Amino acid sequence: MSTVKNALAQKSGILIHVRSGDMVIEALRQMRDNRVRSVLVIDDDVLVGIVTQGDCAIKVLLPGLDAKQTPVGQVMTGNPVTVKPDDQLEGCMAMMAQRTFRHLPVLHAGKVVGVISIGDVVKNIIRDLEHNVDDLMGYIMKDGPGG
Repeated sequence: MSTVKNALAQKSGILIHVRSGDMVIEALRQMRDNRVRSVLVIDDDVLVGIVTQGDCAIKVLLPGLDAKQTPVGQVMTGNPVTVKPDDQLEGCMAMMAQRTFRHLPVLHAGKVVGVISIGDVVKNIIRDLEHNVDDLMGYIMKDGPGG
């Protein structure tokens, strides 16, 4: 089974983030410009939260707040659940499904090294399944009984 490290290796490696004092409009720009649905919130090299498009819609737009005057720290999810590079993707998928979130920041030695999404997890699990099917087909066609 694949690990978080394998999933990160398939990504660009660019760490998209804002500071908690930045305005929500900046987080939304980062999401738009980088075609992502969440950004990490990092202050002085420390992960303090994560903000998603949903956070912006529900906590800013619905109450009628101004994204240009609302700090990210007011709407982010603080102290997000994190994973490590050596964690198994299957466990990440189970946690994401159980806790109903779509993004997991990845920490190594206390430093943020990336973020994985449910899409990243699913793609890697499918890739692993395809390899397993190929291996089984090879066994059946070549190495199986009577082959």
